Amino acid sequence: MRLVLQAFSGSIAIHIVYFVGMMLVSYIKTRNYKPDFTSAWDNVETLQSEVVFSKANSPFLYLFTLVGGAVICGIIIFTYKTLFN
Repeated sequence: MRLVLQAFSGSIAIHIVYFVGMMLVSYIKTRNYKPDFTSAWDNVETLQSEVVFSKANSPFLYLFTLVGGAVICGIIIFTYKTLFN
């Protein structure tokens, strides 16, 4: 039971690091973005006439990656304990 809890806590930690990293990268890209107004006049495109609301990933994807990460963390913890103990 302890191995399962350690594996899930490792998977949660990996997911938190991933989400925080993605937010930091997006923040830095947004902060450093400088639009090029001079060439924008030469490259005019029509805007999209339809709106799409649900183009994001399924929430079940994150559940599967959480469980998959826990399985991988469990395998790593189990092999570490058997090799070094």
